[in-house]
Amino acid sequence: MKNSDTILANAKETIKLQSNSIANLINFLDNSFEEAVKFILNAKGRVIVTGIGKSANIATKIVATFNSTGTPAVFMHAADAIHGDLGNIQVDDVVICISKSGNTPEIKVLVPLIRNSNNKIIAITGNPDSFLGKNADFVLNSFVEKEADPNNLAPTTSTTAQLVLGDALAVCLLKLRGFTNNDFAKYHPGGALGKRLYLRVSDLIKNNALPKVTLTDKITNVIIEISEKRLGVTAVVNEANKILGIITDGDIRRMLNKTTDIESLTAKDIMSSNPKTINIDAMAIDALDTLEENNISQILVCDNNEDYVGVVHLHDLLKEGIF
Repeated sequence: MKNSDTILANAKETIKLQSNSIANLINFLDNSFEEAVKFILNAKGRVIVTGIGKSANIATKIVATFNSTGTPAVFMHAADAIHGDLGNIQVDDVVICISKSGNTPEIKVLVPLIRNSNNKIIAITGNPDSFLGKNADFVLNSFVEKEADPNNLAPTTSTTAQLVLGDALAVCLLKLRGFTNNDFAKYHPGGALGKRLYLRVSDLIKNNALPKVTLTDKITNVIIEISEKRLGVTAVVNEANKILGIITDGDIRRMLNKTTDIESLTAKDIMSSNPKTINIDAMAIDALDTLEENNISQILVCDNNEDYVGVVHLHDLLKEGIF
């Protein structure tokens, strides 16, 4: 038990230390941050993000965030840069250089080479008075008083601070660019996240059957239609293919609990009028929201002329990973 208490105490201390350090970054934000954002926004080239050690790991994540939110970016390892990868930097590119100390040997070699090419440098450093800080065009102060490591050696709090400043840059640029959900979907076409942003109802129903009966169809025909189309539901439509009602397999069970004399019954007798519907061009996520809000498993689909065109079942959304 004592060991468990110690583990939790250490975890809480680590989180508290890092959260306090991140909150303190607000006090370091100044005109340099604002000007850096504006420069990236107006730059004709890409953002090259570089660093060494753990800062290089942070740089790769910042690059990924930039690319996914509309700011073209490339990672360049600081050590590799001085052994050939410097060719990654093009004329109109801006370079973000990440270093806690700002005085590592690789940084001292790399920075003058970048400046000789007349590319602007944005420094993310915990030491604005360092070599990097003094030679950068824009300085973002990532200073932290202490690493979470009790020896104050392992990059922990400092790398978290670097990451947060990178996120702050990306979010500011995202908002200034007017980056929308549709833009996000364009860069995230794969997986459940992308599908939530681009998948439409029309994509869900294209392989589904089209169960439907008329008002005067006998219950036996209704049961057969629901069973054969395997969606647990059928629409009740008129001659013009407009929706008049809906019958689910639950409606059939409830009817049979009341009576077994079904010979005289028709679809009209057991259908639910004015069922929930959704347009074929609606987003799949909107279909999910409607199903959840109304605690139902299926929803009927109409086209722009209000003609009945299909059924979305909860299983369709599960299959696509939306739910």
